[in-house]
Amino acid sequence: MAKESGISKILAGTFVFLTISVIAGIVTMIIFYKTEIALMDPTPRPMFTSSTTSLPPVIRLPKNLVPQSYQVFLQPHLYTRIIEVVNVTSPNQTMLFTGNSTVTFHCVQGTSVVYLHSRNLDVSGPVVMNKDTNERIGVSSMKNEEDTRNFLEIQLNAALEAGGNYSLFLAFNGEITENLNGVFVTVLGKFLAATNLEPADARTVFPCFDEPEMKAVFHVTIIHRRDTVALGNADMRGEIRTIYCHAHVSSKRPLGQYNGNPRIKDVLPYTGLPCLPLSQIPISSTTSGNMWENVLCALCYRCVLPTQTYARPDAIAAGHAKYAANITGKILKFYENYFGINYEQKTLDQIALPDLGVGAMENWGLITYQEGGLLYEDGVSSLLHKEVIATLIAHELAHQWFGNLVTMKWWNDIWLNEGFATYLSFFAVAHMDNLHAAFEVDALASSHPLSPPQEDVQMTFEIEDMFDAITYCKGAAVLRMLTDIVTERVFTHGIKVNEDGGHTTVAKVMNTWTKQMGYPVITINTTNGEVYQKQFLFNDSSESSLWWYIPIRVMSNAAEPSLVWLESSDTNEFIAKSGEWILANVNCAGYYRVNYNRENWERLSTQLETDPHRIPLMNRGQLVDDAFNLARAKLIEVTLALNSTRFLQNERALLPWESTVRNLEYFVLMFDRSEVYGPMQACGMKASFCLIHPNLRSVIYCQAVAAGGAKEWEFAWDKFQSSIDTSEKDQLREALSCTKKIWLLNRYLKYTLNPEKIRLMDVGSTILSIADNVAGQALAWNFIRAHWEYGFHQYELEKGNMYSWFTSEHMLVRVEKPTQWQLDCELKYYWFKTYLLLN
Repeated sequence: MAKESGISKILAGTFVFLTISVIAGIVTMIIFYKTEIALMDPTPRPMFTSSTTSLPPVIRLPKNLVPQSYQVFLQPHLYTRIIEVVNVTSPNQTMLFTGNSTVTFHCVQGTSVVYLHSRNLDVSGPVVMNKDTNERIGVSSMKNEEDTRNFLEIQLNAALEAGGNYSLFLAFNGEITENLNGVFVTVLGKFLAATNLEPADARTVFPCFDEPEMKAVFHVTIIHRRDTVALGNADMRGEIRTIYCHAHVSSKRPLGQYNGNPRIKDVLPYTGLPCLPLSQIPISSTTSGNMWENVLCALCYRCVLPTQTYARPDAIAAGHAKYAANITGKILKFYENYFGINYEQKTLDQIALPDLGVGAMENWGLITYQEGGLLYEDGVSSLLHKEVIATLIAHELAHQWFGNLVTMKWWNDIWLNEGFATYLSFFAVAHMDNLHAAFEVDALASSHPLSPPQEDVQMTFEIEDMFDAITYCKGAAVLRMLTDIVTERVFTHGIKVNEDGGHTTVAKVMNTWTKQMGYPVITINTTNGEVYQKQFLFNDSSESSLWWYIPIRVMSNAAEPSLVWLESSDTNEFIAKSGEWILANVNCAGYYRVNYNRENWERLSTQLETDPHRIPLMNRGQLVDDAFNLARAKLIEVTLALNSTRFLQNERALLPWESTVRNLEYFVLMFDRSEVYGPMQACGMKASFCLIHPNLRSVIYCQAVAAGGAKEWEFAWDKFQSSIDTSEKDQLREALSCTKKIWLLNRYLKYTLNPEKIRLMDVGSTILSIADNVAGQALAWNFIRAHWEYGFHQYELEKGNMYSWFTSEHMLVRVEKPTQWQLDCELKYYWFKTYLLLN
């Protein structure tokens, strides 16, 4: 739980005038709602053709061969820059790479066919050797199935024998892409090549066994131009940079048990995180030096762990990477102490890339970030941005254990990577409030279990769809609930050692939370003690038979918190005495919502108004969030939700205000076309909170653009183009979407089709910002429909972010079957895929 601080009080105070104005406006708007909604004109739903092509029966590689090591040679044929010289024709930029690889593998079951993955590669020259006898085995044919499986099939003249060790040599060449996957190129003064391979793009760089269970040792050699730099996951030696990724095997083993069964028995990286190049890089670095206390020790390579943070030279010179460099060692030391296992690699580098399709990528020993996720600019970046950077670094460093050191067997359990990393990152920065992002998506009929059956996650798009708020945020929330059940001491001990005691009970409870989609709302009647559960869905007409083992930590104004299991329909623990209130889910440790009888809601509201600190801080935020979402699902009256905010006039902590403002945004959305929408524009009423505050720069920019016209928009656009400060550019880019001029928003949308104007990695967030603008909702929706094919393949937008207006009620009017329309809208093809800045 976050500590209340002076900063929180300042930030919370800035929301006071806005929220009071909004609440007053909302009460009035409810009267007009039913009349006004009939006037709304929904956009027709898009049409998609269904494919009749039958899927191949087998998507997974056979398990008869187990890779042990790779020797990979790569040469990107990339000029760092193209120099224009008069009367001299400049060479065209080459966008190719060539290479060869030798994979050594063990045969566990005899076979005369070798299957591995390859996609968009020209593969040639196969050579198969028996490593035990040093004899060559003839190859009769080789073909690459460029279907959904991406199998490279190599037919042999003789069968491989069980128990034997073999190697396969292949030459290959491929294309350096511009879509931020595989080996991709970006331009920032000079050309830069980088890699991003998770979850299924290692196969686009070299032929490999591209499944997480098939871990191996990688030895990678990068051949590059003399005036360039190559970075990798471990030590680099010689003029030709050879990158060794052999993991040091620790005796402190095992780690990462789940339900008593070890997931991975070794510590080798899987192909989603191999040691691959970042070449042609116009960067500088800042060294954090000795990451731990400067102590003397004799036989210990841990004394000094060199780390460097790489970024643009101007960003390094301005000190924008110092904050990241300074906190990395502290976070890493925390994890080593927490796990009781040392970081396995001998180096740890971090690099801020000008383009990256995800917020960050946890490559073992070389973590890549979008610039905004690593660079902090004093005087420009907000304190919230500093917290985002710290949390993101903590998340990626947690992956050095959960994900890299130990890895899930298959992608259906990716939450074991991302959920643990998200949960632990909040420990590392002493903050925990990731519940709401999971609640939003998990209350939809299109949600999925944390750990679906393996057969439901086979195709590449199904794997990619697993990287969503359910995996990250619900995974973290469920782990937090488990910690609360078993205590932090037991939980911490359990992820370090392999012990069977008690795992059966844990599995019994956790299966209901990991193998089912959604989450429950428990309803408590404090008059008679009756309590029941049902799945919480925004569509109140939906039926569900799902049931959970629910731990309820409950307290009252007369009793301290205690843990109660919901196993029957009534219990004495929930009967309130005269004048007493009951509070369930203390500190929001449980992954569920709580509803009460009206009398208890009113008593809790009275307590919040008279002495709010009697209610834990997280519950002060959660009571508001539960009330508004229960009202949205038509389980309680809207007036009850609005009344839950009355205590805010004396509240100075950030969390309850953040919860309130976020929930009021939904009401703003619902009434954006009514005549009473005007009173909600607090800045238009010249509220004092709109005056300049260092942490509200983004709000000020937005309001300035919104209040202005073309001249102001052009001014902000020019500043956006000329700025070299990452944080400043991000704030200006978002502010440009705030204009109320339709033609300017249309122009801005068209800019997203031009990577020279809006970088590919920023396309998704730019369109979502425009969609958040009342004037831009229909524009964004029509633009996405018009450019769906381009958007589906290029945008990589965040799954679920659009649903707040995409499935909102004003988009459902004049549709014969609004429930079916909502369900259609929730299909994964309508959602925008993972864009993650871990949130």
